[in-house]
Amino acid sequence: MTTRREPLAERRYRKQRLAATLRLFARLGFDHGAGGHVTARDPIEPDHFWINPFGMHFGHVRVADLLLVDESGTVVAGEGSVNPAGYAIHSHVHAARPDVVAAAHTHSTYGRAWSTLGRPLDPLTQDACAFYEDHSVYDDFEGVVLESQEAKRIADRLGDGKAVILRNHGLLTVGGSVQEAAWWFITMDRSCQVQLLAEAAGRPLPIRPDAARATAALMGTPGMGRFNFSPLYDDIVRAQPDLIEE
Repeated sequence: MTTRREPLAERRYRKQRLAATLRLFARLGFDHGAGGHVTARDPIEPDHFWINPFGMHFGHVRVADLLLVDESGTVVAGEGSVNPAGYAIHSHVHAARPDVVAAAHTHSTYGRAWSTLGRPLDPLTQDACAFYEDHSVYDDFEGVVLESQEAKRIADRLGDGKAVILRNHGLLTVGGSVQEAAWWFITMDRSCQVQLLAEAAGRPLPIRPDAARATAALMGTPGMGRFNFSPLYDDIVRAQPDLIEE
């Protein structure tokens, strides 16, 4: 169940969770140089989105550092520049999916390793079932995503799912809240790690389709995404309270 907030309060709420997501991603080792980007649709101007500044370490981002970008990629609030690939990908995802509030893409280690196989995740664990029949593979790689057409193809391949594996690149997750997109990314990267370990050890046994589908109906819901993110948010804000500085 989501809570209705006055637009300015909702904007602050999304920005706080966006900054917290970036701090959490830094803690989890998802940062990789200047690569990676997480966005949140602005509730007041829905064709605009908030994004982390290009070149700023995830672990340093505060609410005050986030940038508001319009539909042409121009920064209209905040100081800094936007990763061109980040704008290309996220602008098309947000345009194609009005239901998406947030999207996350970073060059996480296990996500990149799994992406080289060009395969969807198997339902090997309860957590991986969150993605059962709800993610796809963008089975191509044409270099850094700077071209609008490739970004559009990625958004098309995502379809109405919660995630897409970008072959030879990494993971992209989306959600109807920042919390969902963030949690799906965290648990998807861990599911990639588990499957890589399991396949290195032997021949893992997948969960039956009917059981995987039933588990997905619980583990893959928006409410479950928000619920799982909640303790992570509370912990990072307590440990790093400067992140909510405006």
